[in-house]
Order: sequence, then C-alpha cells, then structure tokens
Amino acid sequence: MAKNSVNGKVVLITGAARGIGAGLAERLAAQGAKVALVGIEAKEQQAVADKIGPSAHAWEADVTSWDDLERATAGVVEHFGGIDIVIANAGIATSGFVRSVDPAAFEKVIEVDLLGVWRTFRVTLPHVIDRKGYLLAISSLAAITHAPGMANYAAAKAGVEAFCNSFRAEVAHLGVKVGVAHPTWIRTDLVESADQHPVFGKLRAGMPGLLGKTYPLSVALDHLQAGVNKRARTVHVPRWVGGLKLIRAFLPPIIEIGARGRIKKADAAALMDIKERGAYESSVTGQAGRAATRKG
Repeated sequence: MAKNSVNGKVVLITGAARGIGAGLAERLAAQGAKVALVGIEAKEQQAVADKIGPSAHAWEADVTSWDDLERATAGVVEHFGGIDIVIANAGIATSGFVRSVDPAAFEKVIEVDLLGVWRTFRVTLPHVIDRKGYLLAISSLAAITHAPGMANYAAAKAGVEAFCNSFRAEVAHLGVKVGVAHPTWIRTDLVESADQHPVFGKLRAGMPGLLGKTYPLSVALDHLQAGVNKRARTVHVPRWVGGLKLIRAFLPPIIEIGARGRIKKADAAALMDIKERGAYESSVTGQAGRAATRKG
C-alpha cells in the first residue's frame, strides 16, 4: 500500500460537484491527497472543497472545452506543483429513444462522456508523465450491457473503455498507468433523476436481477478508492460486473429478447411525454446534465 499510497499526491478529479467525484475527493483527501476539483458547477464544487479544507481547491472548467481544461490544468500545477493522478469522472446522461430524443442533448452526452475523457487526459498527460502517475476513466456497466433508451450513453462509455485499452499500451513505457472503471447503477443524482422519468424510470424498474439493482454510493467509493490506491487496470463496481465481460457477445440478443413487449408501449409513451413536456425536458437527466446542456 505504501508504494501506491495517495498520501502527498495531487489528484485531479473532474465532475466533482456531487456523487462519485465529490465522494472520491473527500476520501482521497482523508488519505493525505491534495485534491483538485474541476467541473462546470462552480458553486457546488466550491462547497465540496470548503468541506474538505486546505488540501482541496476548485477550478471551474467544462471538459468539452480545450481552453477551459488548459486554464484549469495550469492553475492546478501552479497551486499544487504538479499532477500525479487524474480521474476523468465528469459524465451526463439522457433518457430517450434514438428516433425521438432531443438531438442536442443526445450529442452532448457523447461530447462530455467520451470526448471529455480524451480532452482531460490529453491536456493533463504531460504533467502525469512527469510524475509517472495514473489516469482513471469512469466508464460504466452500460459499456457492457447496451440497454434500449441509452444508446448514446452506452456508445460513449463503450468508447471510453476502448480508448483506455488503446491508450494504456501507448504510455506504459513512460511509466504511466491507465485504468477504467465500470460502475453499475449507483444511487447518485443522475440515477435518481433517471428513475423519476415517467417513461424510462419504468423501463429501468423492469430490469431483471442484478442488472437493475441500485447500489449505495459507498459501494462505488469503496471499490474506486481501492482501485486508485492500487493504480488498477480495471475497477468493477461491484465485482460481478467484470464477469459480464466474459459473456458480452451473448448480451445484446438477450437484452433484445427481454425488451420485447415493453418497448412498443414505451416508445408511444415517450412520444406522448415529448408532446407534453417538450423534447429537452423529456431527455435531460440530472443536475450535471442540465448544467452541461445549458452551456452548450
């Protein structure tokens, strides 16, 4: 543990206003890390930094903006002296079927969840190389199980996994380690907001067994904290998620069979919801999603 301890290390975390990002910041700071909180929700992020104390500092930045990330990264390096660990956690989601979801909201998910990871890692990489550090991207169970109503989220998170697998081999000779995490449904603002959706909340409630189970935030933080300390290649939250990778080729037809009989009704309900509330309100999920789409 001593070799890979975060004590005294500078950890940059994106999307740290709440949920996994804020929780990890608190936990790693308690281990002696200096935490840099980077994201678009400045007020909420500052509250997290204030709660942690002097070892934390917040920078407002949109992970889809090169300029924002360059400015924030320079600020982190000036304030803390360097960067050892980067956790690309910023992510948003929508609720909607491909044929009717709000197009701008759909594309924003891919921009934040996939391109945001690439941009975060690209900008911070020189500093991580200097420290022979570690980069961890938060993917999802959705990278493995591709559920209807989540096409953009699943595509982005699967892309994050593929990106990290390629990237890992590119930087190993530089002493840099790359990890990817796959949390299942975790009780966060994003998931709770999705569960409250009049159409897609019902679809999620119908997911069978472990695939539909929601775990407390503490479970995700336990696994992710351990993963960061180990500089892990993969982090599965919980461990059974890793087992699904062994049978992922069989999952799409299984999911399609399970969705039969429910999608036709849900599709009609989604169109009605859009008619009543508008495409944007029907599509956007969570406070971070609203903040990201307001900026875009």
